[in-house]
Amino acid sequence: MGKYILRTLGSLVLVVVILALIYQTELRQLYNTVHLFDTDRIVTNFSRLKDMAPTKVLFSNDSIRSLNPIPRQLPRSFMYKGEEITIAKWLEDSNTTALVVIQGENLLHEQYLQGTGEFDQRISWSMAKSFLSALFGVAVAEGKVPDLNAAVTDYVPSLVGSGYDGISIKNVLQMSSGVYFNEDYGDFNSDINRFGRIMALGGSFDDFATSLTQDPLHEPGKFMHYVSIDTHVLGMVLRAATGKTIMEYMQEKLWSKLGAESDAYFITDSTGEPMVLGGLNMISRDYARMGMLYRDFGQYNGKQIIEKQWVIDSTTPDAPHLMPGPRANASRTLGYGYQWWLPINPDQEFMAVGIYGQFIFIDRKKDLVIVKNSADRHFMENNFQSTDLSISAFRAISESL
Repeated sequence: MGKYILRTLGSLVLVVVILALIYQTELRQLYNTVHLFDTDRIVTNFSRLKDMAPTKVLFSNDSIRSLNPIPRQLPRSFMYKGEEITIAKWLEDSNTTALVVIQGENLLHEQYLQGTGEFDQRISWSMAKSFLSALFGVAVAEGKVPDLNAAVTDYVPSLVGSGYDGISIKNVLQMSSGVYFNEDYGDFNSDINRFGRIMALGGSFDDFATSLTQDPLHEPGKFMHYVSIDTHVLGMVLRAATGKTIMEYMQEKLWSKLGAESDAYFITDSTGEPMVLGGLNMISRDYARMGMLYRDFGQYNGKQIIEKQWVIDSTTPDAPHLMPGPRANASRTLGYGYQWWLPINPDQEFMAVGIYGQFIFIDRKKDLVIVKNSADRHFMENNFQSTDLSISAFRAISESL
């Protein structure tokens, strides 16, 4: 009897060892995903996603947009709701890893914190959505997507029967698809975390999109509900419309023309499809170069990389439910365009925003771009008060110039 038990245990151990060897990549990725936001790891993790998930590279070229270092002192403090807060405390409290300030072509301030460096390829999270929007604008300008009122299912038949069936491209661009989606990063079973586990364990982002349903409480085109998978659906439309992969199209139409100084990379699913809703990684100065391109209405080096009208449309809310300011049943007060955000009372200001404190802030009136990368685990607390704090700090920096 004892020998039988030993043999059985030995067989079970052997099976476990074999399974661990077969699925060692998935197990490693699952472990990394579970611990991605741990307090003692989050800073390092946000600069080394390429060691934790499958990736694909966007290659820079020799045509780098040069930045002229002209150091300027930041203001010591700024006001928020009647309270004076020092820049140093704001940076520390929001677990900032990088702050880059550019005016015109001049690099006025560059600061790297938490042991990170200038060549760390930092995760964009949802700032990637603004890059995808830019790429989508190229396809519109080329006539690949002639009508934003067309349904996404006209391009992607696999979405027929899903929550995206018959939903217009414009509604998806404006996060007004009416699709139900739980974006709570703190809820293990939320849709966004289910999506993250696809990255860890394998699976298709496309298949995940087809599994979503309409939200009976939110009519398409009437209510802004932030649904990250909307951006992936835009990527599906883009692939169908152009006949090219996202990587091919972005390399050709945007990344090779941006003046980037370093390679970038996307996290992908197990089929090789990039995580366009938040998986882009690059150095902070290249995030700034994207901001400069949009600050300059899509023009760089004498060429119109993104059509001017697309830049304007992308940063101009055109319906009541998208306007900045308090809105019925909305927890956030930021306005929204085509995957770009607008603060309350914008004066030629707009921004790309990513979870955990990623920002590309553009103040066109001051010819200014500010990039802030962070690992802020408290980013969502008090109805995203950290975003309001950062906007106040950005405006103080702008005014000081």
